[in-house]
Amino acid sequence: MAETPHLILSLAGDKSISHRALILAGMASGVSRLDNLSTGADVRNTRACLEACGISIREEEAVYVRGQTWREPRIPLDGGNSGTTVRLLLGVLAGLGLSAEFRGDESLSRRPMKRILDPLETMGIRTQSNHGRLPVRIAGKPVRGLTYDLPVASAQVKSALLLAGLGAPEPTVLNEKAPTRDHTERLLQALGVTLVQSGRTLRLEPPSSPWSAFELVIPGDPSTAAFLAAATLLTPGMIVEFEGLSLNPTRLGFYRLLQEVGGQVSWVEEDQMMQEPRGRLRVVGGSRLQPLNIDRRHVPGVIDELPILAVLAAFTPGRSVIRDAAELRVKESDRLRALFLGLTNLGVDVTEREDGLIIEGTSSMEIRDRRIRTFHDHRIAMAFAVAGAVSHQPLDLDDPDCVRISCPEFFRLLDQWERAVP
Repeated sequence: MAETPHLILSLAGDKSISHRALILAGMASGVSRLDNLSTGADVRNTRACLEACGISIREEEAVYVRGQTWREPRIPLDGGNSGTTVRLLLGVLAGLGLSAEFRGDESLSRRPMKRILDPLETMGIRTQSNHGRLPVRIAGKPVRGLTYDLPVASAQVKSALLLAGLGAPEPTVLNEKAPTRDHTERLLQALGVTLVQSGRTLRLEPPSSPWSAFELVIPGDPSTAAFLAAATLLTPGMIVEFEGLSLNPTRLGFYRLLQEVGGQVSWVEEDQMMQEPRGRLRVVGGSRLQPLNIDRRHVPGVIDELPILAVLAAFTPGRSVIRDAAELRVKESDRLRALFLGLTNLGVDVTEREDGLIIEGTSSMEIRDRRIRTFHDHRIAMAFAVAGAVSHQPLDLDDPDCVRISCPEFFRLLDQWERAVP
């Protein structure tokens, strides 16, 4: 019989699914109900942008969204720190034929938008940008379908073009460079949209009428769970279970990788809503882990978890290598640089490469400098908070509040975890 866990956690709704559920509810006919929506600032930015576009959203015991009330926004749409907000809504408004201006904070304004603007222009949308970055303006005009080879492995780009293609009179066909998160595809299919996948090719047939309003309980966020799972693996005797967690196969790359290097991680699917599986995930600490060797086979499936994987590597004796991860340089921060600087402060022997890191892990870490620059990046902050917890040497994060971007309750969860350690 399995040992009783020291801690059972139910996490706030997955951020990726929450963005998409809000948007698709805004496109539905009627009032949709969303339970366990993400509490992060990124999803609040999507909500605010939808409201600026005429969508009525109210929050009671759940979030209710009245769809099909779109209008052109009278003010610039501010995505804040959220690339998902801007990129997905660029696609939505293009497909609806609406004009809009998009802005973001300093971090988001450095991130590339050309990867979306170029195919949108091929679909007939007029765009203006700051050399392929924010602010971006699109001019409303009819959109047409396209056949397109995605140049980067990006669920955001793929989703934006699918959402734009909903408004075209002809099909949209996308060829993926590598498999990425498929939440948009699953939700659209559950809503009755004809979307067929053959290998890495997606073909979307635009619907002739809006889909009906829907109800969705959003499963817990496995990318948030990853931080506490890593902490658990590094703590002998600790057992943690996550219930109601998203078990979407495209989100389990982190956990499969942990299994590959000897971690005791298992999961059981318990149900599905709108083709999104959820269930229970169990992590048992104390196994001797092997060093990590991460390359292009893994990167698209662990892109959000790479910061905590780097920290995990630092506590795992032996040489770990992360390569083919140059995409980390254009996330909320230059995450490769942030990880290099932070791990160096921890006293880790780490080498920075253009597309990755070489980390010489150790089981006895002697921290040189407790001060950690987060670069206002939520995943960097959470990764080093875990480093402090498992080393029993709390670190001084320069901006701990940036965790609010994805998980405002993170430090409460980490404190709960620390108090449960046997």
